[in-house]
Amino acid sequence: MTESPALRRDQLDVARLAELIRNAPIGGYIGAAGADILAEHACVELALKENDYLLRQGETSASFFLVEAGRLARVREDAKKDKPVLVHTLQPGDLVGEQSFIDGTPHALSVVALTPSVVLQFKKSDIEPLIDEHPRLMFDFMRAVIKRVHHTANEISRQQMALSDYISSGGKGRT
Repeated sequence: MTESPALRRDQLDVARLAELIRNAPIGGYIGAAGADILAEHACVELALKENDYLLRQGETSASFFLVEAGRLARVREDAKKDKPVLVHTLQPGDLVGEQSFIDGTPHALSVVALTPSVVLQFKKSDIEPLIDEHPRLMFDFMRAVIKRVHHTANEISRQQMALSDYISSGGKGRT
């Protein structure tokens, strides 16, 4: 991760962060009380400059992030290509790195800032105590992550079917 200016937990406006979390897609799963608790356990806000990397493909991290401002992209890096391939654009409210945070596997993609951006970081050491203290919140959080994984898998399947249809029609689209 690129070194960037950060605001420490004691400098964060917890009420503002709770509102950000409530208004993000995750807020629909964890509710207002869950957003308040999660905001209290946020670690730092990281400011990223354009082209700064937040996560690198193949690496692991003990954090997940919530995009607060700006735009980031999930990109696939390939040593054979000069430029990374854009896979998905992230907007304010999107979670980043939560799957690797949960299962400890290396990141499948890198995440780079497309514009100056701010992300809210949640460290494993700050979140793990919530498993015992607020099990319902953590269940709802996991449910949200699983829903996102299902949505992504369905979208990939839909795109693969469309590509297959296109190829089988000789490039003329669906018949």
